[in-house]
Amino acid sequence: MKRDVSSRIALNVIRPAELVFAIAASRHYSPESERVSATVDGSPLEPEELLDAHGTRLHRVMAPAGRFVMEYSATLPDGASAEADEVERLVYLRQSRYAESDAMAPTAEAEFRGIQGAAELLAAVSSWVGTRLSYVPGSSLPTDGATRTLLARQGVCRDYAHLCIALLRGLGIPARMVSVYAPGLSPMDFHAVAEAWIDGAWRAVDATTLAPRSSLVRIATGRDAADTAFLTVVSGRADLVELTVGATADVLPDDDLDHLVSIG
Repeated sequence: MKRDVSSRIALNVIRPAELVFAIAASRHYSPESERVSATVDGSPLEPEELLDAHGTRLHRVMAPAGRFVMEYSATLPDGASAEADEVERLVYLRQSRYAESDAMAPTAEAEFRGIQGAAELLAAVSSWVGTRLSYVPGSSLPTDGATRTLLARQGVCRDYAHLCIALLRGLGIPARMVSVYAPGLSPMDFHAVAEAWIDGAWRAVDATTLAPRSSLVRIATGRDAADTAFLTVVSGRADLVELTVGATADVLPDDDLDHLVSIG
C-alpha cells in the first residue's frame, strides 16, 4: 500500500522559542520521497533531526520571533513492523501520566473477568471503550487521563487510546500510544491509537473505528500523549494559529475488527 501524507503547522512565535516537532513518519519506513521545511517570516531555518525511542524522528528548531511555518510531506510504501524486548514490555505494563492503570485495574478486572486469551481481551476492551464513550471534539482537556475520560464518558482519539491503554495494562497486557497519519479519517487530523503486545507482536487498537488500522502510518510511539505530541514548546512562547494534515492511500482497505492488525 502506498500512502501520501503531509502536515503544515503555523505558529505565532511571541518570544524566541525552542520547538520540537513529531510529524515525520518513523524510521520504520523508507520514503519514496520526503520533504521537511521550516521558515520564519518566509526565511528558511534548518531543522535538526533527532532520533527518539522506537524510531520516532523528532525535528528541533530554534525559532526567532515571527510567523513560523513547519511543513512535512512524504510518499511512503509499507513499513517494517515494530519489535519489542523484555524491558520494553515491562515499561508498557506500568502506569503513566495519562494512562493510570493502577487506578483502572479494579474496573478492568470487574468488566473483563472470565475472558480467556490476550486477543480476546484486546477485542473486548476495544469494543467496551468504543461503546462507553462518545466521540465529541473539544470535550476534553489536554490534562485529562483515562480515569477522567471514563467519568466524562466522552473524548477524542487520544482519550479513547488512553482508556484502552490503562485497561489493557490493568489486565497485564503491555500497551502504549502511537500517533499516526490516518488515511480515511474524517475530519482529517493527526490521529492517536493504542498498541498492545499480543501473540508476539504489537497490534493496533482503535476504539474510535474512524480509520482502517492497516492504512495507519506511525509517527511517534510512547507511554501516552506525553511522549507522542506533534509539537512541544520547550522554551519561549509560540501560539498555534494553523494546523493542516493530509493522508491518502492508493487503496483504502476495509477494517475487519475481528482480525489482529499491526502498523507497518
